[in-house]
Amino acid sequence: MAAAPESSAEYIKHHLTNLTFGQHPDGHWGFAHSMQEAAEMGFWAINVDSMLFSVGLGALFLWGFRKAARTATAGVPGGWQNFVEWVVEFIDESVRGSFSGKNPLVGPLALTIFIWIFLMNLMDLIPVDWLPAIAGLAGVGHLKVVSSTDPNITFGLSLSVFVLVLYYSFKMKGVGGFLGELAFQPFPKFLAPVNLVLEGVTLIAKPVSLSLRLFGNMYAGEMIFILIALMYGGGLMLGAFGGLLQVGWAFFGQVTRAQGLFSPRSLHVHFSLEYIAQNLEAPTTVLQYPSKKEFLRELKRGYEVIGVSFIMATFHKMKWMVSMIRKHSPGSKIVLGGYGTTLPDERLA
Repeated sequence: MAAAPESSAEYIKHHLTNLTFGQHPDGHWGFAHSMQEAAEMGFWAINVDSMLFSVGLGALFLWGFRKAARTATAGVPGGWQNFVEWVVEFIDESVRGSFSGKNPLVGPLALTIFIWIFLMNLMDLIPVDWLPAIAGLAGVGHLKVVSSTDPNITFGLSLSVFVLVLYYSFKMKGVGGFLGELAFQPFPKFLAPVNLVLEGVTLIAKPVSLSLRLFGNMYAGEMIFILIALMYGGGLMLGAFGGLLQVGWAFFGQVTRAQGLFSPRSLHVHFSLEYIAQNLEAPTTVLQYPSKKEFLRELKRGYEVIGVSFIMATFHKMKWMVSMIRKHSPGSKIVLGGYGTTLPDERLA
């Protein structure tokens, strides 16, 4: 069992250390008692706490949704059935908005990843000392309860999905069709080698960037909760202020208007859009996460060019906004931007 942290630095390091099992340099197998020992175990070491909580939460998801499916009724549904149906409809709408093909795996896979990541991120709302303290009573020195703060978990999720994407791309499009998408755009066919390099890098960068983004967001959130927890040891007033900060971060730092209740990212201002607007000679208005009412009201003012920035998760919202522009401001030129523009041209048309 690890000794109690004696300083703020040790407290932070203690809470950021996984319960790691592996082979020590002298050859024997066991748990690491520090970050240094975990690093010495090498690549084949296992973060037991990450595996335990990720598998446990996955099993909880399967049990809960299976129970809802088995007890579903055509009559008046209960609260749990209502919630499950709402989640399924939400995922179905999101998938239909960004995937136009037909594949029986895409919907269930999206539902699984969504709920699984949501449950892992939800563990961040449990006070940082509670579960590690309980584990300490059983002799467990380190325990990280938020699995998505472990890059092994986030890379495991992204690479698994990446393999499935490659498999079904080859299966449905064939080798020629898949390579054609990489080699024949965005430049003409005679520049196929250049296209292949550019599109190949983009393809490989997607699972890497998504895994690092999830890890970075949750790791930063965990660090903030740890720093807030340190305030409880600074007296009554500082502890009370820390409690207010914790509640504020839990509900306002983790929830956004942009992507709904379960977004793991903070709401942030796109300063790049403001910068572009300030450097245009024409009168320009920037709407940061507008409501539907705000967006439609702005359309009535009439603009020569209207730009919409979006990501994959907000593809369906972009489609709605484009449809409203064509309806209420048909003379406006539409310009799309953001990470979502990496989608194939036929999807964006």
